[in-house]
Amino acid sequence: MAPMPITEVSLVALTFLLIYSLVLHPLLFSPLAKIPGPKAYALTKWRLAYEDWRGTRTRAIDQLHQRHGPVVRTGPNEVSFNSLGGLRAIYGPGSPYGRTSFYRMFDVYGRQNLFTFHSAAAHGRRKRLVSHAYSKTVVVRGPVAALVEAKAAEYMKLLGAEPDGVSDVFRTLHYYSLDAITAFLYGRHGSTSAMMEEEGSKFEAHRALIGDILDPARRRLSWFAVHWPGLTKWLYTRTGWAEAMVRPLLPMRKPATYTGIRRFALEAYRRFEDDAKRGVVNDESPGGLDDLDIASECADHLLAGIDTTSDTLMFLIWALSRPQNQRFQDRLRDEVRSIPETSLSVTSSSTGIPTVETSDRCTYLGAVIKETLRLYSPLPAYEPRSVAAESAIDGYTIPANTTVGSSPFSLHRNPDVFKDPLVWDPERWLSAEEDPETLAEMNRWFWAFSSGGRMCIGLHLAMAEMTTLTAAIYRKYRTSLPPDFEDVAPGITSRFEVFSDDRFSKVAVSWLVLFSS
Repeated sequence: MAPMPITEVSLVALTFLLIYSLVLHPLLFSPLAKIPGPKAYALTKWRLAYEDWRGTRTRAIDQLHQRHGPVVRTGPNEVSFNSLGGLRAIYGPGSPYGRTSFYRMFDVYGRQNLFTFHSAAAHGRRKRLVSHAYSKTVVVRGPVAALVEAKAAEYMKLLGAEPDGVSDVFRTLHYYSLDAITAFLYGRHGSTSAMMEEEGSKFEAHRALIGDILDPARRRLSWFAVHWPGLTKWLYTRTGWAEAMVRPLLPMRKPATYTGIRRFALEAYRRFEDDAKRGVVNDESPGGLDDLDIASECADHLLAGIDTTSDTLMFLIWALSRPQNQRFQDRLRDEVRSIPETSLSVTSSSTGIPTVETSDRCTYLGAVIKETLRLYSPLPAYEPRSVAAESAIDGYTIPANTTVGSSPFSLHRNPDVFKDPLVWDPERWLSAEEDPETLAEMNRWFWAFSSGGRMCIGLHLAMAEMTTLTAAIYRKYRTSLPPDFEDVAPGITSRFEVFSDDRFSKVAVSWLVLFSS
């Protein structure tokens, strides 16, 4: 038999290499081949990217966990964990896992910030410079507490002016959270309340910033930025005639996502900087951060402090307003209406605003917020991490640079931990106190603010805003749903997806609630 020509040998070898690298290795020889999951996900990252495009990624992964168990392979180089072992290994104290390149889309002004640093060391250095401002001691009393109480008082005035006691709480709660975070970060230099004098209406300023977040094209841009980062960067950096040529191809028209917020943040910082140069404030640079580092951190914290607080409060009010949950609302009202006059804010006592410190001690209120964060987490999606070395998690070998992660959506719906997990029941946290082991297990699986060194830095500020406003609202009002909204659930957008209560087929973003004394 005549030998095969060299070209044919090369073609056969190339074909074998392709089959090996694209099929045989991921399915049979990769250490990840031992991890359960559908073969389509193991073969190509585009299977999961398709779920991203549909806006169903988190639910699809949750369904995979229900079918295959707590460890599931979701890509050729990606694994999802729905276990305490996974949480500890990936996110716990001392974990070597860092944030993946996915987070670099949140760099601001070309600078990294707390949210985008990969290494724990870099994140830790930056966190030490800014974390003091978010400590619970600072937040629950003093100027920060007074700020939160004042913003709650402003919101109550807004509710009082709503015609017929009907409010679109999606809109108004965004006003509240936006006003609170801008005042916290920038004071008079960026507070949207202060802008009333400059622009005539703070709500116009609010609408401009919030509109930047709510543009539905944001989800499409996020998809391209994650799955085609090089192409996306190239498209958005064209100028002149080339920009005109690619304009129809842009996932989102220019200016793209968050430009309004980032512009607002930079202008607020520059106003601060101008005052510093005039000697109004100290001009010393904290810990070696330059101007753009500080501005980047503030812009990132501004963005993080808007949707998270307002979305949680929206679901909380909706859940309490549903007819079948009236007993929960009654019990909450009993608690907050029993707050004595001596525990109301000194600066806002006439409006009945409980102090941040008092609201923080309300046990039933705390359970209501915790249950809302469990079932309607404002950031429910998968949190990707990676490390440049081989590791082991839950008995599986994880090759270097494999993307791993967990999601609050799945962790908070574990039926072995949370009885009737799809039911909103704040009293589950109180009844569990009679069984310390059950309560401890629920707390171990509660992951609304992440954990370890990357735990949400704004935790105490967010809780202060939510507890204080909720206490103020239910001291004065009873809430209910208009008949047209009793069979509709509110929805929130997170990355590529819209999240709601999956038991409802109808979802609305704008949300009406009746407030009655």
